[in-house]
Amino acid sequence: MKRVLLDIEEGITRVALVEDGKLVELYYETKREESLVGNVYIGRIDNVIPNLQACFVEIGSEKKGYLYYGNRRAVSDKEKNPARPKSGDTVIVQVEKDAVGTKGAVLTPNISFPGKFLVLIEEDGEIGISRKITDKEERERIRRMAAGFLPQGYGAVIRTNGEGKTEADFQKEIGLLLEKAKIVANGQFRKAPALLLRQSIPVEKAVRDFYSEDIDEFVVNSEEAYEHLLGTGDFNRENQPILQWYQEKLPIFEEFFVESQSQKALDEKVWLKNGGFLVIQETEACVVIDVNSGKAAGRGDLEKAVLKTNLEAAQEVAKQLRLRNLSGIIIVDFIDMTSEENRNIVTKTLEKAVEKDRIKTVVVGMTELGLMQLTRKKIRPSLSKQMTTKCRQCQGSGRMPSIDWTVTRMRREVESILANTIYNKVTVQADARLLSAFLGYDNVYLDKISREFGGTVICENKDAMGFSQFQIVKEKCK
Repeated sequence: MKRVLLDIEEGITRVALVEDGKLVELYYETKREESLVGNVYIGRIDNVIPNLQACFVEIGSEKKGYLYYGNRRAVSDKEKNPARPKSGDTVIVQVEKDAVGTKGAVLTPNISFPGKFLVLIEEDGEIGISRKITDKEERERIRRMAAGFLPQGYGAVIRTNGEGKTEADFQKEIGLLLEKAKIVANGQFRKAPALLLRQSIPVEKAVRDFYSEDIDEFVVNSEEAYEHLLGTGDFNRENQPILQWYQEKLPIFEEFFVESQSQKALDEKVWLKNGGFLVIQETEACVVIDVNSGKAAGRGDLEKAVLKTNLEAAQEVAKQLRLRNLSGIIIVDFIDMTSEENRNIVTKTLEKAVEKDRIKTVVVGMTELGLMQLTRKKIRPSLSKQMTTKCRQCQGSGRMPSIDWTVTRMRREVESILANTIYNKVTVQADARLLSAFLGYDNVYLDKISREFGGTVICENKDAMGFSQFQIVKEKCK
């Protein structure tokens, strides 16, 4: 049983894909951090960077979008690019990736209109078919059919869900997508910046992304969303998924045992069935996954035990990539194997496991150091970045300065003030534990200050201040 749960509350929408009771994918949409992917804007060029063949575009969001307009990377400043825009120009663009951190959204001038069965593109006669449709006769049938129904000036990429669909199915969807294309075409006359087409409505996006015959039912707890989706005609008929309106008092995620699973998706350590475990850490540059033998170590033949753990880890890595929405560069440190054959088996197992992922994931292979490299297309922030925020004390590092390091900083700052400024009185504010370490045994540090600098140091207990936090107030006394 495969179902999609749509938990819609004021200001936030949670979407979960559940397979046989197990949480497979989960993402959030909030009004404050609403995804813009797929939205089409008429923007205004703000700043052009010729040597990168890129520019910043004002689209009306908090951060300016980044648009690469070249056909190849980094030509010299002297080389002219006929496609180079000028500041103040207007351009119709689509959001390809959401803004992350200090970086604005990534934009593209190539507009596409995604549907459930196909994606309409502005490329005359271009037809692409999902690689997951492997039957040659079916691919040829779809190609001939698409060539007949595509209007002039447009092309299409047939999605996996398009397999087995009739010409009537495609014609219906093409009609809806062409209406959107008309809205965008008329938008060229609007004043920039302006939103021309919103394609990121959470419930519609969830249905579009997950809609297939593999999904048995969609369950939504909002009457408004239920009526809206029911009106599309995409549910409750033959060969269509069931749409249910959940009306019970118990929260929908608890009813389907998803709430507790979503909390575990933030754990750094993930246990494997055979006693091994993964340690998953996200950094700014990449995601690092370490495979450990744990309780599985020392059982029987070592090489066989290592292979068994690594094979189970490969399956779990693929699951965690989907569940946590980990993307970009991913490095997996499997347990060392001496056999080249076993390393190939693990690689092929991982390649097979990531095929289930609807987001493009590529297993690059092993490095010289035995680290497995993967890449996964980045579309939205990872689950941990959606569900957590940086600690104000450790700034998200997970570590804080030691008490010895902090005391050294405090003492050096006090000495610098008394030695190099006109101030001769200093008040040190911190919690009791930190002040005790600062003063030293029997206030030995205060005696040193008095002897060497002749200044006055007062300690003021501030238990409300967090560990490793302190403040130094300086004064000039007669």
